[in-house]
Amino acid sequence: MNKTIHDNILKAHYCGELSATDYLVPFKNICEIVRRNVKENQDKIYITFYDENSDKVSLTYRDFSQRAYQLANFLIENKIGHGDRIATFSHNHFKTVILYFASWIIGAVVVPVNVSEDIHRVEYILENSGTKMIFTREEYITKIEKLNLKNKVQIISFDKFAFDKYSDELNTEIKSDKEDECLIVYTSGTTGNPKGVVLTQYNLMSDALSISNSHNLSNDDAMMCVLPIHHVNGTVVTIMTTMYYGGRLILNQKFQTDKFFKRIQDEKVKVVSVVPTLLQFLMHSEENTESYDLSNFSHLICGAGPLTCEIARNFEEKFGLKIVHGYGLSETTCYSCFIPLDISKEEHYKWQNEYGFPSIGIPVECNEMEIQNEKGETLPENEKGEIVIRGHNVMKYYFNNDEVNEKTFEFGWFRSGDEGFFKYDSRGRKYFFITGRIKELIIRGAVNISPLELDEVISKIDFIKSGIAVGFENDWYGEEVGALVMLKEDNIPDEQKEKYKTEIIRHCREHLPFFKSPKVVVFSDSIPVTSTGKYQRNKVKDLFKEWKGEQFKELKITN
Repeated sequence: MNKTIHDNILKAHYCGELSATDYLVPFKNICEIVRRNVKENQDKIYITFYDENSDKVSLTYRDFSQRAYQLANFLIENKIGHGDRIATFSHNHFKTVILYFASWIIGAVVVPVNVSEDIHRVEYILENSGTKMIFTREEYITKIEKLNLKNKVQIISFDKFAFDKYSDELNTEIKSDKEDECLIVYTSGTTGNPKGVVLTQYNLMSDALSISNSHNLSNDDAMMCVLPIHHVNGTVVTIMTTMYYGGRLILNQKFQTDKFFKRIQDEKVKVVSVVPTLLQFLMHSEENTESYDLSNFSHLICGAGPLTCEIARNFEEKFGLKIVHGYGLSETTCYSCFIPLDISKEEHYKWQNEYGFPSIGIPVECNEMEIQNEKGETLPENEKGEIVIRGHNVMKYYFNNDEVNEKTFEFGWFRSGDEGFFKYDSRGRKYFFITGRIKELIIRGAVNISPLELDEVISKIDFIKSGIAVGFENDWYGEEVGALVMLKEDNIPDEQKEKYKTEIIRHCREHLPFFKSPKVVVFSDSIPVTSTGKYQRNKVKDLFKEWKGEQFKELKITN
């Protein structure tokens, strides 16, 4: 990495009021937090896990730490040490959480991988990160064994791992430091291959501190996780944050509409983190809050995908529960801003409904935010530009990607690629709004999808002259995936066009996982491009507006 890139990244970490020597947390590393909780809360429940059948497992802080030490000792025995990469390939499970902390205790780095990801991208992530060991479950072993990896990766099954074979006292001196790397999250960008977002132990601790303070969380409070923990939202908002403030974590294998409110009631949950898609599922269910005692519940955190004023308003009116909208990215560890809790009901409604977009709130204490133009100049109130962030939760860098790092940190801020503006409140605080994206990512159900990857698949169909993937507005997933296609032949009968649509969807589904595959195909005589030949996807989103309210479900492919 050259000196200019390095200096700009440092500015993004520590510029402004936040200096490199003014750490916001008192802990040297994550292990110190674990040990504090064992000392102060050893018999208190840390994690309660519900599988998809509602079977329940709970571990106290003492039990959890002993399991983490046992797993850490296994890692050490198998030559996994400081800086080594360990991948996870699993659905939500309490044993995965144990692995996270076991890895961080010895200074190893976790690489979470989505089990729904296609095999070629899994191969890329494992190869690019230099993963030495992958933890998975028996049901995913077959997929893992199909990987064509250049380097040997040891495969460990959580289902067969015997914790009690190893000492529950740590067999090594802790040498990890707050600036050590601890997580590499691969996120899709505007290029084909995903980018490795490198986060440090301090990134996680500082963002967990800010989340705790923003939501008034203390060690008697429970947070619930219904989001996948291969994503930073699940990992940081509920796993790391509850460990940081010494609270309880209610972890679900997956989101289940009919269990959501009951579990909040039974576990006396205070805060749960969701994405807009889950709000839609709840609104279209038969569930209601009148059947449950939610007196301990405070609010829902909602982010990681496009939230509309309509969805937020309808949800709050139907269920009588507050949504605290926020915003962040993997590159900023997780959340960078929230709607504050210290405002009246009338103010909350105003910021959520009266400006065309629901506000994403004000910056959290560990970072600063601004709106800048393409020259890196800060813009005034109400003027649209790019949302930029700097502070203690900004990632270390993109792994092994100097070209992207140079552009991303060009002016000493992290450039989000999201367009927005801000407005001052009566106290002089900046409330930020997102109006769109400068980068042409598709965000479906809080998952980033690179349209270029999809373009490649579409273009390989022999009867297509040109075709692009388009993210269009969808009530269920924020955005859904469509395909805009130009055919080689002219004057095609409607019957033949319908056959072509079926063939395009079938072809894409054979080469892409369902969540990435186009659900709708629209034919066109032209595809708009810029003067440099770049597709202008945002100009054709309206062609898909009739499918805004439709929920697309996966169908079995038949020959």
